[in-house]
Amino acid sequence: MCGIIGYVGLKSVTPILMAGLKRMEYRGYDSSGVAIPQDGKIVVIKESGKIDNLSKQVDKVDVFGTIGLGHTRWATHGEPSQLNAHPHSDTPGKFVIVHNGIIENYYSLKTELQKKGHNFTTQTDSEVLAHLISELYEGDFEQAVRLALTQVRGTYGLAVLCQDEPDKLIAARMGSPLVVGVGDNENFIASDLAAIVEHTRNAIFLDDGDIVVITKDNIDHSRLDQKEVTTKIERISFNIEQIEKGGYPYFMLKEIHQQPNSIRDSMRGRLNDVEGNARLGGLIDFEKDLDNVKRFVILGCGTSWHAGLIGKYLIEEMARIPVDVEYASEFRYRNPVIGPDTIAISISQSGETLDTLEAMRAARQHGALTLGLCNVVGSTIARESMGGVYLHAGPEIGVASTKAFTSQVTVLFQLALSLARRRGLPVAEGLKYVKELTQIPEKVSRILEKSDMIKEIAEKFVDRTNALYLSRLINFPVALEGALKLKEISYIHAEGYPAAEMKHGPIALIDERMPVFFIAVNGATYEKVLSNIEEVRARKGIIIAVVNEEDNMMQDFAHHVIKIPRCHSFLSPLLTVIPLQLLAYHIAVLRGCNVDQPRNLAKSVTVE
Repeated sequence: MCGIIGYVGLKSVTPILMAGLKRMEYRGYDSSGVAIPQDGKIVVIKESGKIDNLSKQVDKVDVFGTIGLGHTRWATHGEPSQLNAHPHSDTPGKFVIVHNGIIENYYSLKTELQKKGHNFTTQTDSEVLAHLISELYEGDFEQAVRLALTQVRGTYGLAVLCQDEPDKLIAARMGSPLVVGVGDNENFIASDLAAIVEHTRNAIFLDDGDIVVITKDNIDHSRLDQKEVTTKIERISFNIEQIEKGGYPYFMLKEIHQQPNSIRDSMRGRLNDVEGNARLGGLIDFEKDLDNVKRFVILGCGTSWHAGLIGKYLIEEMARIPVDVEYASEFRYRNPVIGPDTIAISISQSGETLDTLEAMRAARQHGALTLGLCNVVGSTIARESMGGVYLHAGPEIGVASTKAFTSQVTVLFQLALSLARRRGLPVAEGLKYVKELTQIPEKVSRILEKSDMIKEIAEKFVDRTNALYLSRLINFPVALEGALKLKEISYIHAEGYPAAEMKHGPIALIDERMPVFFIAVNGATYEKVLSNIEEVRARKGIIIAVVNEEDNMMQDFAHHVIKIPRCHSFLSPLLTVIPLQLLAYHIAVLRGCNVDQPRNLAKSVTVE
């Protein structure tokens, strides 16, 4: 992986490819390249590092064309380098490919091709595809690609150019997202809508097993197995302004500050302030299943897994239905116990996270009703789940998820409320929950006003190498999320724990240089957390506490106190996570880190 852009039309292709690659920078990458047919050959230019490095090389080459491919790479096989960057070609340069995914049987294919005289120049699995297509080519470009893909095991989002047919490109999908952009005398292929939205709002989302042959005025959409396919052109719902920084220095900061609106949008039209209920349109067809459900399994990775842990707490506390939260990457390889009344909920911002997608498929094979909770309309999880709910958080560009997390929690709270009302929660109680939820956006805004004060706290921890995040019950997952944010963007090692677990190991790490972040909002375990704070003080740890506004006690215990508005304990993660996001952001910026594109990370993880 990571990003693919292709164009065929009447315009100069170079600026379209370069702009598309820039739009996909947020996904994370280590090198980039372009391929453009010209004068009977395909010119390939690629560079390691940032796209600006590629731009400098492109400017030096006199190349013009109206068809081409571009790619940003996130290394899997082979170190990040100019040599291993995409595009890749066969030795004569007749076929040039860009590829997202992993070819699992590349080594055996490579060995056979070497026996037939093919010479390989890179360490990548992807180069094998170009050589395999070349080996199978007998004058029919499309047939060669089809035959090659029948021999491949693994995942791919693939686009191919052929020197002999310079007016077309061929693309295929298996496990790695691709979308066709439909224009007027021009068409596009991309792995991300952001790369093409400024050119067209009409899109065809490819399914696994799809292949398309694209020219400037035609899209031939079919299946690798020759089965009939129905082509559906969908309208892209977001616009170019939504994927620009809008005056903020980083997308992450913009998205942190968007959360009052994104939370509000995640509940818009769903809350009923007469019946004290929530209506999630994507679940209407499954009311009988929701009435009879005996157990939920929530599947996710990273931040989405943390949201799922909060969802477990909400659903079990409010609706009294058992919930298991599974790492999707582990679940897909287990033989899980799935009963006839089990519902599996797959959570993914992008809707393309491979582990979560495969876990959802595994749950369905075991007989579970599968529901998706994702942010990207038309994504694979959205299309393959039996039902589900969109977050409506808007495009999230920053690799470290912020507004998607709070939108996930908002939707999970509404699901828990709906389930609770089905199981006899009184209207009056439901109305209290609805009122509390509708007040959350304004309370988030009040916390965001403290950004400068939080930055002053952040300045004190720029040089630290470790941190602990501790809390209890529903805010324990927020401790995990706070630690993850700090790790992701500042490269400071951080761990989250239930506060009471500190004495079972992590307490050994605490000294006068160790910052310990406590979430200590008022509730049943407040005094217990105070005891844990005392344990840290006794070992000279530095205490940073997130507390409610009326808490006048914590200042006697903590070195730094961040106060947030009070809300119902079930909704507190929507508030407690905000200062932790801001702390991580400010620490990372002060350390000189690129918070939007942290090293080694990708926005949409479409490989194992």
